[in-house]
Amino acid sequence: MIRFNGVHKSFGPKRVLTGLDLEIRTGETLAVIGQSGSGKSVLLKILIGILAPERGKVFVDDVEVTALGRDERQATARKFGMLFQAAALFDSLNVAENVAFGLRRRMRLSEQEIAGLVADSLAKVGLRGIEKLMPHELSGGMRKRVGLARAIAYRPEIILYDEPSTGLDPIRADAINDLILLLQKEMGVTSIVITHDMVSAYKVADRIAMLYGGKIIAVGPPEEIRHSPDPVVQQFLQGRAEGPIKDF
Repeated sequence: MIRFNGVHKSFGPKRVLTGLDLEIRTGETLAVIGQSGSGKSVLLKILIGILAPERGKVFVDDVEVTALGRDERQATARKFGMLFQAAALFDSLNVAENVAFGLRRRMRLSEQEIAGLVADSLAKVGLRGIEKLMPHELSGGMRKRVGLARAIAYRPEIILYDEPSTGLDPIRADAINDLILLLQKEMGVTSIVITHDMVSAYKVADRIAMLYGGKIIAVGPPEEIRHSPDPVVQQFLQGRAEGPIKDF
């Protein structure tokens, strides 16, 4: 469904992506792992058009999205839902208004239809009857779930998760992992999970790809990655300071 071909991206003298190649299959959950600052979130921003690569191409359903104009890109963006790292809820809007935000921008629906989709989306993430609560009244785990309800409200084909377990205790993090698995099963979505949490990656991913030095250096099923002979991969998985990775 998604393909990165030779993608380069720099910020000033810092080269973040240096010829990245990656394919994401329709209906799979791919976890992208790597150090903080390695370019994992940059990859997502290029995919949805927030950033443009200096070189390379990105395809979604065989359409080169990096060559689209603004209006065409906005149409393609409707394929995506995104759970941001800190949920990114609007503090001045209640839960229902937050979940409905994308629906109002992207779809022509009646208020009754919007309310129905909001309630259904909240139910899918295990939150019923909280439409009137404000973000400050929610726990960290609830905020993540509301952010996820907003991401799925307009029924996207692709869901992007940017560090979904960050800031959560292990129990709440595992609840988010279960939601990722449930949504893939119920909605048949294609998912990209950006994470450095290997417990989460091993649980939710059909395949895991490791980003290092601006490129994907390993990709495969979780067990294949777990037993990779690459010393860079093993140092990251084991969380060791000693090894070939020195840029930290």
